[in-house]
Amino acid sequence: MDLLSSVQAGRVPAIHRARIHVISLSKPLAGLPLAVARSRMEHMEHPCPQSCEVCGLIPLAPRLSGATDVVARSAAMQTVFRRVARFATSEAPVAVLGETGTGKEVVARMLHANSPRASGPFVPVNVAALPAELLESELFGHGKGAFTGATQVRRGLFEAASKGTLFLDEVAELPLPLQAKLLRALQDGEIRRVGENQAFESDVRIVCATHRDLLQRVRGGAFREDLYYRLKVLSVQVPPLRERRDDILPLACRMLGEERTRAHGFTDAAKAVLLRHHWPGNVRELQNAVKHGAALATGELIDAEDLPEELLTALPPPRAPVALRSLAEVEREHILRVLDACGGSQAEAARVLGVGRNTLWRKLREYSAS
Repeated sequence: MDLLSSVQAGRVPAIHRARIHVISLSKPLAGLPLAVARSRMEHMEHPCPQSCEVCGLIPLAPRLSGATDVVARSAAMQTVFRRVARFATSEAPVAVLGETGTGKEVVARMLHANSPRASGPFVPVNVAALPAELLESELFGHGKGAFTGATQVRRGLFEAASKGTLFLDEVAELPLPLQAKLLRALQDGEIRRVGENQAFESDVRIVCATHRDLLQRVRGGAFREDLYYRLKVLSVQVPPLRERRDDILPLACRMLGEERTRAHGFTDAAKAVLLRHHWPGNVRELQNAVKHGAALATGELIDAEDLPEELLTALPPPRAPVALRSLAEVEREHILRVLDACGGSQAEAARVLGVGRNTLWRKLREYSAS
C-alpha cells in the first residue's frame, strides 16, 4: 500500500513527517497525446507536506473515489483550518456554517481525516434530500416488521458511522419530531431503531452543516433551542469565495487537473474574468465554470471566450456606500474580528495580526476602558 492510500485509510499517524504526492486522478490520462499527458501530470502532481505548515493538518479530504487535496491559499481559509486543527482532537460536535457551495463538506471531511476517528467511516447524509417519513429510518434504522415492507432488520446511518463521524448536511431542515430523537442520541449516546424497544450505545462524532442562520431558526420556532446548543458546541464559519480571492485561481487549476481535456491552464484574459466575477454560487459555481471552459477549449489554455456567458456579461456588484470612519475605529473592529475568529485566543490573534502579545493586550485594555 502506498503512502497516500495509508493516509486515506488512517494507518499513518498525523505526526509522521514523511512527504507525500497528492495526485487527483478521478479522470484517466489514457488517450491523451504524450506531451499533453506529461504536462497534465506536472499540474496534477505536486509535493505536499503531510502536515500543513500553517495549520498542522493533513491537507486531504478523503472520498470513496480517492482523496482531494485541499486548497487554502487565502488568509481567510488558513484561519478556518487553524481553527479546525484545534477541533480535530476533540470529540465534541461541530457546526460548519456558511453559504451554499463554500465547501462545508470538504471542511468536515478534513476535520474527520485529522481526528482520532480517521480510521473509522465518514458517513454524510443530506437531511434536506430525504422525505421526513424516511429520514428516521435512514438515520436510526428499523426493526423487522416496523412498517409495511420492513421484512428484515436494517442498520441506520448512526450504526454505519460507528467509531467514525456522521455528517448531517443541511441540519436546519431536520423535522421537529426527529430533532427530539437526535437530541436524545447526543445526550445519552444511545439510539433505538424504529419499531424496536431495545436501545444500544452509539459511538459516533456528529458534525453538521447548514447555510441557514440556526439561531434565527430557533427564534422562529423551527429548531429546538436545546438541540442548537448540543450541536453548536464548536463552530466554524466558512467564508464565501468572494472573500477569499487568493483561492480562486489555485482552485480553478486544481479543478482543471481533474478534467479530461487538452487544456492545462488559463490565459491571462480568462484569469482576469475569474478574478473579477462575484461568485454568488461560490466554489460550486467555479467548478461549473471550469468544466464549461474545459469542454469548449480547443488549445492548451482555456480562454475567456470558453467560459460561461454569465461570467463575461456580469457586471461587478454595485458598491455600497461606505461610512467614513477613523483609523482607530477601523483598527478596533479588525482586531476584535480577528480575536473572535481565533476563538478568543490572544496569542493566536497576536500571531495573525503580526503584533506582540503585550501590544494586543494593551489595545484590548484600552477598548475595555472605553
